[in-house]
Amino acid sequence: MARLASGAELRLTGPTDRAAVVCVNGGQRAEVEGTWSASLEWLVRRLAPRFPQLGFAEVRYRIKSWKRLDWCIEDARAAIHAVGAPRVLLLGFSMGGAVGISVADEPGVEEVLGLAPWIPDRLDLAPLSGRRLTVLHGSLDRSLPGIPGVSPADSRRGFERARDHGIDGEYTLLPGAVHGMALRAHWGRPVPLPRAGAWARCVARELERFEGSRSISAP
Repeated sequence: MARLASGAELRLTGPTDRAAVVCVNGGQRAEVEGTWSASLEWLVRRLAPRFPQLGFAEVRYRIKSWKRLDWCIEDARAAIHAVGAPRVLLLGFSMGGAVGISVADEPGVEEVLGLAPWIPDRLDLAPLSGRRLTVLHGSLDRSLPGIPGVSPADSRRGFERARDHGIDGEYTLLPGAVHGMALRAHWGRPVPLPRAGAWARCVARELERFEGSRSISAP
C-alpha cells in the first residue's frame, strides 16, 4: 500500500512495468472518508491470477463523494502517475466511470471500462478522444432508498453521447445483475452478489482484448 501525492492511497497487485489496470471506486452524496471497493477488490482477487502480466492498481479516494468529484479525479491522476505503466486501462465502478472518463486524457491510457458507470449529462467527454469506452451494466441496477445506484438507461445515454463524439466502444447489459459485484462482509472480505461471475467473465473478456491489442510480453 502506498500514499499518493494527492493524499489518497494505492494498492498494487502484480507488475506494472508493461501495462496496468487502474481501478477507481464509486461514491455517494455524503462527504465521507474513502474506502476500498468491495466490488473492485473481489474482481482483482479473481482476475489477477489469470492475467499475471497485468498490474492491478486499486485507488482509495481521500473523500468518496460526487460532491468532491474533482478530488477523486485528482486522486486517479495521481495513481496513474505513480503506477507509471506505459499502457493503462481505467476500470471505473459507478462514480468511478465519471472519474475514469475525466482522466482518460493521461498519457498511456487506452480505454475506460465502466462497470455500471455514472456518466452525467454535464460530464465533459473530450478526454475520451482517441480512447475506447466499454460499458457493462446490470439490468436490475437502480437507486434505492439509502443505496446509490445507476440506471442502465443513464449509462446508455452517456455511452451514446460518446459514440456521437466518435468514440469507439461497446455496451453490454447483464441480465439479472444489480449495482456492483460484491459487498463487504462484517468479517472484512468481499462476498459476491448475484451474477458476480457474469461481471467477471465480461471484464476478463475485455482484459483479454486489451492485453492482446498490443503485445505486452515482448522484450
